[in-house]
Amino acid sequence: MVDLNSEMAELWASLGPPAAGRGRVIQITAARRGEGVSTVARELALYVAKGAGRSVWLVDLDLMAAPQHAAITAGAGRYGALSAPAQASPDGSMFFTVQPAARTANGDVWPDAHYLAAHRVGAARWWVTRFQRERLVGSQTVHILPTGDYWNALRRFADVVIVDGPSPERSRAALTVAPFMDQTVLVVAADQADVRAPAQLRDAVTAAGGHMTGLFFNRGVVTTPAFLKAILP
Repeated sequence: MVDLNSEMAELWASLGPPAAGRGRVIQITAARRGEGVSTVARELALYVAKGAGRSVWLVDLDLMAAPQHAAITAGAGRYGALSAPAQASPDGSMFFTVQPAARTANGDVWPDAHYLAAHRVGAARWWVTRFQRERLVGSQTVHILPTGDYWNALRRFADVVIVDGPSPERSRAALTVAPFMDQTVLVVAADQADVRAPAQLRDAVTAAGGHMTGLFFNRGVVTTPAFLKAILP
């Protein structure tokens, strides 16, 4: 049986110590869907909050599906019950924009930050975000922004921010936010023999201005050094 707690402890240790007095933003992503990114991001958040005793925000970039909120709700026995929704932006900034903008009854623009909720998970100091798609009206669409304002705000608010980034097959969100992450961890299935897609994503993250600093082999341990050499910087 896989010991998730031990695996996450090893992953956390491999990322190195954080800078003093500054929160760290870590993106978890993969070249292909189905590699287990959401599980790794969620379990890392759980470990960092409970095992390492840090305050953690788990930010889900898959806005429409919100898999993290759904998984934690379903796994309340493991993770803890979710609190009522709260404000998910410390200063009103946001990593996405909703267009065309909606307006309140008074004619004011509905702020983008009002579409994102944060739920505290159990008694630990960690929160998970959920995009409130039910607030969208008409033909509104959501676009990830190439700006660091929201991430900088969270760095001042939490010790660790873990970002669940969808694979490029589904969205360019992970690449859009890559320049504003302190670290990006690439998840690869241990039975994956083809290095091309992970290597291409590594190059794309680097070209976007991101920092690929970790590699996590899901569902077992890889045994081919050539694979490691082909992917790691």
